[in-house]
Amino acid sequence: MRIRKGFAFQQLQSAMTETRRTPNFSIDSARFDAPPLEPGLYIVATPIGHLDDITLRALKTLASAEVVYCEDTRVTRVLLDRYGIRTKTSSYHEHNAVKQRPRILERLAAGEAIALVSDAGTPLVSDPGFRLVEEVAAAGHRVVPIPGASALTASLMAAGLPTDTVVFLGFLPSKSGPRRRRLETFSRQPASLVFYESPNRLAQALVEAAEMCGPDRPAAVCRELTKRFETVTRGPLAALCDAYPTDTRIKGEIAVVIAPPPEQETASEADAEDLLKAALARLPAGKAAAEVARITGRDRQELFRLALSLKDVPPAGGDGAA
Repeated sequence: MRIRKGFAFQQLQSAMTETRRTPNFSIDSARFDAPPLEPGLYIVATPIGHLDDITLRALKTLASAEVVYCEDTRVTRVLLDRYGIRTKTSSYHEHNAVKQRPRILERLAAGEAIALVSDAGTPLVSDPGFRLVEEVAAAGHRVVPIPGASALTASLMAAGLPTDTVVFLGFLPSKSGPRRRRLETFSRQPASLVFYESPNRLAQALVEAAEMCGPDRPAAVCRELTKRFETVTRGPLAALCDAYPTDTRIKGEIAVVIAPPPEQETASEADAEDLLKAALARLPAGKAAAEVARITGRDRQELFRLALSLKDVPPAGGDGAA
């Protein structure tokens, strides 16, 4: 009896060792071994909605890592269970990052391979994880990107707008004033603008985008990309304002894409000066410069300096002495 128990224990111990030595994952009913990883921090993109939107390399990495750090362990566990991955998880988010970063650095120094994921999509895209990468790289450890799904790229794919030059604004400020200023700052950039927005602020953000960028600017609202109720609404910003009125309740994850401004010849310096003089008759220098920048496409700071000179006010920091 003792021999049988001892033999059973040895078999169990051997099986546990084999499990640790050969991590694996499953796709449908097929199971695959995952090769070991070199030590380092692996930044792993995960699906933004549809769980099939994950790469084989991501599955191998998640299966072989010593631990997967994630925003919400419950969310990530759904994905890991879907593919039969038994790797341990630990939380890493904005509220515990300061405490967790030294622990992660200790594990990397001990030669471990660690994976970092966000709840959905690509970590570090509109995500505070860059501080971890900064410290890991500064400590001399490997940082390995495992690319994949991203709401940013998915929205550009679906919008049908120019993608040769793109400016990503992340989440716009929650308050109207800062949000308007941010949109105004980038409204004349010769690039498509992409930003994320919450459902309860979408309607007001579209109204302000139409005011700052122009009501005729082509745009697209991409909602619930890759999910069951995916919708992409395209049209001028004015039409999108009508499609999403302020009294409409909507749900889901949203990305907005706005086309570049129409090509136009940059106003000459003489034209800009004439416009500034007219604007300065009714506006302070900063607002006059912003207005002429929208009209002409010229640099706002350059116009502000010109406005100050036209008003005979020395710029801040100048000697201004007689």
